[in-house]
Amino acid sequence: MQAISPFTTSLYVAAGGGAGALLRYQLGRGMTRALGTDGAAAFPYATLSANVLGSLAMGVLAGWLARHGDGGSEALRLLLGVGLLGGFTTFSSFSLEMMLLIERGQPGLAVGYAAVSLLAGLGALYLGLVAMRASA
Repeated sequence: MQAISPFTTSLYVAAGGGAGALLRYQLGRGMTRALGTDGAAAFPYATLSANVLGSLAMGVLAGWLARHGDGGSEALRLLLGVGLLGGFTTFSSFSLEMMLLIERGQPGLAVGYAAVSLLAGLGALYLGLVAMRASA
C-alpha cells in the first residue's frame, strides 16, 4: 500500500470541505424557504439539522470504515469525514470523539471534554465579540 502524499491529502480535504460548506449553505437556504424568514430566525433549525445529520453521517461513515476499511479507506476518511462532514458541521467530529471516549470507558473524560468545549467555545466567542465591539 502506497502512502498518500501530503498534497493529495490536502486536496481530498479541500474538495470535501468545499462540498460540505456548500451543502450546509443550501440547507440553510432551504430551511429559510420552507419556514419563511421569521420562522428560520426564530430558532437555529438549519444548524441543528446540520449537526444532527452530520453526526448521523459521521456514525455511518465511521462504522463503515471500521467494518470495510482497507488501503483506500484513508482517502474516503479524508474526503468524507474530515472534508465533507467537517465543512458541513464540525459537530459531527465532536460527536465521534465523544462516542470514542465513552466506548473506551472514559465517560468522565467525555463529560469534561464536552464541558470544556462548550464553555471554552462560548467564552472565546464572547471575547471575540467584546474585542470587536470595543474596537468599533
